[in-house]
Amino acid sequence: MPVKVADPEPDVPPDANSAAATTGKRRSTRAWLLRLAAAAVAGYGYYLSFAPRPLWWLAPLAFALFALVLRGRTGRGGFGYGFVFGTVFFLTQLLWLQDFLGRDFGPWPWLGLSIVLALYFGLAGGLITVVSRLPLAPLWGALVFVGMETPRAWFPLGGFPWGRVAFSQPEGAFLPLASIGGAPLVGLAVVLTGFGLAALVTRLGAARKVRPLVAPVVFTVVPVLAGLALWPTIGTAAQDGSLTVAAVQGNAPDIGVALQGQREVLRDNHLAESARLLQAIRSGQVPKPDLLLWPETATSYDGDDPGIDQMVSAFGVPAVIGALVRLPDGSAQNSAVVWDPRTGPGQRYAKQQLVPFGEVVPARSIARLVTPFVDDTLDQTPGDGSNTALSVAGTKVGVFICYETAYDYPAREATDAGGELLVVPTNNAWYGPGEMSYQQLAMSRLRAVEHGRAVVVTATSGVSALVAPDGTITSSTGLFTADALVGRVPLRTQTTLSDRLGAWTEYGLLALAIAGVAGGFVLRFRTRRAN
Repeated sequence: MPVKVADPEPDVPPDANSAAATTGKRRSTRAWLLRLAAAAVAGYGYYLSFAPRPLWWLAPLAFALFALVLRGRTGRGGFGYGFVFGTVFFLTQLLWLQDFLGRDFGPWPWLGLSIVLALYFGLAGGLITVVSRLPLAPLWGALVFVGMETPRAWFPLGGFPWGRVAFSQPEGAFLPLASIGGAPLVGLAVVLTGFGLAALVTRLGAARKVRPLVAPVVFTVVPVLAGLALWPTIGTAAQDGSLTVAAVQGNAPDIGVALQGQREVLRDNHLAESARLLQAIRSGQVPKPDLLLWPETATSYDGDDPGIDQMVSAFGVPAVIGALVRLPDGSAQNSAVVWDPRTGPGQRYAKQQLVPFGEVVPARSIARLVTPFVDDTLDQTPGDGSNTALSVAGTKVGVFICYETAYDYPAREATDAGGELLVVPTNNAWYGPGEMSYQQLAMSRLRAVEHGRAVVVTATSGVSALVAPDGTITSSTGLFTADALVGRVPLRTQTTLSDRLGAWTEYGLLALAIAGVAGGFVLRFRTRRAN
């Protein structure tokens, strides 16, 4: 019986397999490092799209790069790259926190907050990989990313919605969408454009037919065209007359948290700037206003203030004064008080959304690690949502205060209550000459279009501004200067579709995102069972 002789083994060096494995490992490491660097670049590009830079178009490009980084990744990889994307973004966007707390506490509050917020981006990145195999994957991915902004406004400690996608769009093609679906729809349009562009780039080289390119082209182009098509519908004309307003910016020393306890300095500065404005009015240099506006907590008030009484009486017009109002029980409310030239203080709005660790301390033992004046700070009493539209100067003036600009509901409530003009008193003197004031002004510009109202931002140390209903800044001040703005603004009564839909837009998008993630998990489970 013939014996079969085995073929001789090929003449391969004994270390060839290990060399090939090493080469593969190096390539894998290089690819990982490249994706990591790309995620960081995307995060920095996203930051650059925010005010004070007018680079709104960078945001969809940053999301396109982020989507390319996530392509083909696992959930764990998606979380990691999303976390890097978010960490770079928040570290750069929130750098102004160093002007506030860094002098006393070093970088830890800034680093800690940035990392906590970046976890939301990481979770979004992981969940985007789950929906990546669904039909219309760019749409589901965009829904997931924007959907994660909703819980970020809730948790932890009342949330921190700074850096929402829509806030990068105070001008440009996507802004008019705010009148339809508010900040959530603007954010969805931006991310969808970026994700659609990434899908288009990946399919261009491989597609031999036009059909696979249709959906990516639609996702890339339609949001931009929809925004541009809506521009002519953004109304700016007065519908119930107009009002001449004067916004006083008294200025404050740039000393960060040391400004705590120096409210008399703020009060004196604003009285002095008001006196200069009154002199300019009497000399005919500027027109007499119908309404005088002071910024957030420009004074303290416990029931009697002859100095402000005299000042408002000298102007002879009503004022809205930002004041820290002392309540009978000893607590305080951050308020906007209507001050009549004859009868004095009256109706007021109290801030509802308080700043964690600044105006309310959720956990004092932990807070001592975050804020240097925790033991000197009593929890302020939040407002109950009444008087969101103040009756003053013959009209209804909707008010939301400073930090509330980042949340959707205060401006919506003010408009729903009949506000024909929106006023945003703010005190950003704590945060130094960084980008915080410009970032907040961008939010107010978005709110103008969202609600179809002119917006007056009156700040202690800048940036104060008069914003038209289309988001255009008609006049503004500089940072850390004493100044006053006087201008005529339209009063409008028509509500936008965004106002009529209210929070349903946000919750509807969140529900779709949850449904997409559930569908992605079901598809993954079925695929594994089939294999």
